[in-house]
Amino acid sequence: MVTIDDQWLDAALAVAREAAAAGAGAIARHRPDAVDVEYKADASPVTVADREAETAIRDVIARHYPDHAIFGEEQGRAGEGDFLWLVDPLDGTKSFVCGTPFYSTQIALMHKGELLLGVSAAPHYGETLWARRGGGAWMDGKRIQTADTDALARASLSLGNVRTLAGQASRWQALGGLVAEVNRIRGYGDFCHYHLLARGGLDVVVESDVNILDIAALAVIVREAGGTFTDLDGKALTLDTTSVLAAAPALHAIVGQRLGAP
Repeated sequence: MVTIDDQWLDAALAVAREAAAAGAGAIARHRPDAVDVEYKADASPVTVADREAETAIRDVIARHYPDHAIFGEEQGRAGEGDFLWLVDPLDGTKSFVCGTPFYSTQIALMHKGELLLGVSAAPHYGETLWARRGGGAWMDGKRIQTADTDALARASLSLGNVRTLAGQASRWQALGGLVAEVNRIRGYGDFCHYHLLARGGLDVVVESDVNILDIAALAVIVREAGGTFTDLDGKALTLDTTSVLAAAPALHAIVGQRLGAP
């Protein structure tokens, strides 16, 4: 029986950071303008950098925790058990092949449905964030926290992928009302707006088209930085989550109510 105490979590977080560094190293060996791009069944791009990064990450995790399951973007799920590592080796492949810095390596650990820790490594952007349950959130060794903004009129709202939301008439109209009411609108996308939220650089993030591998690590980081991170219905994240409402706590309640969360 594993005791998931602070010491155990710190050790697992160290493995996640080692794995993220290995993944980032694999990506760095490839020039974005020199990789062949293939397209998966869902029309999303994939490159050799994605595949090699996931292999490097899996190798690190398997060496330390051979009995843990791993669910990766490129290789699917391997193994069974209460511990499940969630891996997106190159989140933002479209940005990578375009030569823009908005791509990252995402690694999280889930135990019986609870997210325990996460690492979001974006070395090209110049930031690596990490967190574990009860340990606060950190960016490159410095503790970070969300802003204490509590009014929409002072808030910065960032929108990510919202195509599905655009097809929900009442919510789309409600979102339009928020756009008119907040202080400023941004659209950073991928990891970037969650990094900014966790370190107090903006206040609310809304997305309607994501998967758990995109957001699991970021959810732990935002939570440990003092924010609230749910889906658009206000529910806790699961493997099937496809939407996000993440914000400073006071604003999360306000925005959730406006968007029709129960």
